[in-house]
Amino acid sequence: MKIYLASGSPRRRELMAQIGLNIEVVVSDADEGCNEKNPAMLVKELSRRKAFAVAEELMKEKAGENKESRESFIVIGADTVVSCDGNVLGKPKDKDGAVLMLKNLSGRTHEVYTGVTICCKKGENLSSNTFYECTKVSFFDMSDGEIEEYVNTNDPLDKAGAYGIQGFCARYISGIQGDYNNVVGLPVGRLYQEIKELLHE
Repeated sequence: MKIYLASGSPRRRELMAQIGLNIEVVVSDADEGCNEKNPAMLVKELSRRKAFAVAEELMKEKAGENKESRESFIVIGADTVVSCDGNVLGKPKDKDGAVLMLKNLSGRTHEVYTGVTICCKKGENLSSNTFYECTKVSFFDMSDGEIEEYVNTNDPLDKAGAYGIQGFCARYISGIQGDYNNVVGLPVGRLYQEIKELLHE
């Protein structure tokens, strides 16, 4: 069965390859504007939008090409945010925004939430499952100079919470509680188990 990833994130692509899943990337054009303040509910909702937007587009495309309408496929949508003091931190808008986020995270523990939706089309049926994972991440204290040095690498600019645990910023991580891959952007262990369950329903 073909698997589509509704995300342009290279980190998610790498994680999927790491567990032996061959995927095709179809970036979702779903609206990501959402007023939800609860981080768990927010990432679940946004992952649903992404997955269903791509699944619906694929169904239209295949119908338009007169392909076998019973063709089966899986679409995976995901969204990650950082939560600190009840405030949701997405990707910074610019370097100044990244500096503010990192100052807020310095010397403290925060949560990383990733929501995942799996859309599974088997025959004429489209089923789905949505879940989230939460991992706690603790930072050592970062000086203003260290924050500036890291921000100037541009690494924080495309990442929720303005940091990537797998890169340069690893030097400031004092510990985690939970799934490391969830912080990178996709809890692939649980994802694989959920896919197996959907396929056997």
